[in-house]
Amino acid sequence: MKIVSWNINGIRTFKGGIKKALESLDADIVCVQETKVTRDLLDERTAIVEGYNSYFSFSRGRSGYSGVATYCKDSATPFAAEEGLTGLLTTNHEGTIGCYGDLREFSSEELQLLDNEGRAVLTQHRVMCEDTPETVTVINVYCPRADPEKPERKNFKLQFYKLLQCRAEAILEAGSRVIILGDVNTSHRPIDHCDPDYIDDFDDHPGRKWLNGLLVDDSEGKEYGKNDEEESENTSSKPLSSGKFVDTFRHFHPTRSKAFTCWNTMTGARQTNYGTRIDYIFADHPLVKMGFVAADIMPEVEGSDHCPVWGKLCCPLLSSSKLPPFCTRNLPEFAGRQQKLSRFLVKMDQQQPAREACRDPLSGSQETGETRENLNPLGSAGTSSTGKKRKLAVESGVPKSKKIMTLKAATPKPQGNLLAFFKPKSMPVAPTREDPVSQCERGEERNEVTPSQPHTFKGGHSAGQDVPSIPGTRTEDPQGVCMGDNVHEPGSNIQGVNNQNQGKDAALASEATVDPPCLRKGASLGGFWKTVLRGPPPPPPCKSHGEPCVLRTVKKAGPNMGKQFFVCNRPQGHASNPEARCNFFSWVDKGK
Repeated sequence: MKIVSWNINGIRTFKGGIKKALESLDADIVCVQETKVTRDLLDERTAIVEGYNSYFSFSRGRSGYSGVATYCKDSATPFAAEEGLTGLLTTNHEGTIGCYGDLREFSSEELQLLDNEGRAVLTQHRVMCEDTPETVTVINVYCPRADPEKPERKNFKLQFYKLLQCRAEAILEAGSRVIILGDVNTSHRPIDHCDPDYIDDFDDHPGRKWLNGLLVDDSEGKEYGKNDEEESENTSSKPLSSGKFVDTFRHFHPTRSKAFTCWNTMTGARQTNYGTRIDYIFADHPLVKMGFVAADIMPEVEGSDHCPVWGKLCCPLLSSSKLPPFCTRNLPEFAGRQQKLSRFLVKMDQQQPAREACRDPLSGSQETGETRENLNPLGSAGTSSTGKKRKLAVESGVPKSKKIMTLKAATPKPQGNLLAFFKPKSMPVAPTREDPVSQCERGEERNEVTPSQPHTFKGGHSAGQDVPSIPGTRTEDPQGVCMGDNVHEPGSNIQGVNNQNQGKDAALASEATVDPPCLRKGASLGGFWKTVLRGPPPPPPCKSHGEPCVLRTVKKAGPNMGKQFFVCNRPQGHASNPEARCNFFSWVDKGK
């Protein structure tokens, strides 16, 4: 029996096909975490794989978040399967595992939240160990990450740990062997971390204390963190507490250092192996002694910021002849059975139809107000307080023939090409006092309207005052529409205005010939954009390596969000590694 665990960072990681990926891992049971797929987005090609049966758990509250799945070969079909750790997600108790332990220290609301993010799938198998049939329960988990910006997630993570241990020990006490595997999101010992000295109070971390209580020191007399030749720098003198489970990797490799399973791929840390070991296969102590023959990591397998981990037992699997009800093949959308019409009908509240339109709103979906607005696009503007629709303003005292013309005039024209605003005009244009001419039309180098000739727009806006401008482009006034070369008020009779001012401004016609500097003769369009859109300044060389730096942008919320900076272009690594990134840092000066 071979079992594999892998945080795939999205089910779409398997670009070559899910079947090809499963076959390449060559395992009887493949447990994946962070599938980032919800049930409504799960397609048949991913759910139903020839030669395998699958079991999915989805996040109920957020789309594209969390989620785990277990794929079993048909020759390793489980006898029972279940979603979640609390039992609250179980609707059909046939073929479930049970054994939930004492959950009195958790509130009902807390239990519901802990199972709401799709973080656990349990499958129960039967194996032959030393000619004795044994039941083995595989718990596939994706433990929460403690976001430092969200203190409540730290407590959520610790509660999830407690719930996981409670369920695992309850199943163990019921007579089944237990394997816990997946992304635990905590590096256990200093040897499992690339830079433990960087973290204050490393051993006092609550997650590591929980691991100390879950695991038993089964290193066969060898202390974790000790090399055969010399003592590792990542040695901890504190002995492990006695628990009921064994870290199978450390059972077979108690002294191997730099055996990491997760790296920050955004900083290239995988190239320098600057990571952590947070993906595990834990098994109860008797099962490790009588069944496990090997366990290791697979850092050569790429496609995610994690690598797979695997374990092998000498125990052959006994396959069930019947799929558990929780199997994906039994879902109505994949079972090939005709579904009832009532399944597609949702009872809606007449007062707030948008809020009840979806039982479990997902993140990224429309808010209640937005949904209501889409259901009734006119909103309050289209309906009066008495419930009667308001009449359009154009209907009051306007003949039917003029209604059509008015509506046509009010209809906005389709947006034209941006380059059309920069084409030189062959005909001279006479500016009017009421229709100011932009700086670009006068051939001046600056983008602002000349303050010495303040022209007032209708509505109180004067040229050069509170008028938004884009460098190198035409200025659009809040009260006017940029049409051709002049700015006009919306809805005004442009031809009539020109006729009235033709006599007054005939003397100015000679200086209104359009030849904008942005498109002078002989100038290329690419040269124009280079003068308008300044690129980032040339990257400075880092002081340690003398190589050009790389430009980065702050995406973390805070006062520096959106600011750009330069850092060393090399991948992140330990400070003692000369091939890794140096500590060069420089903000981008916006004035350059």
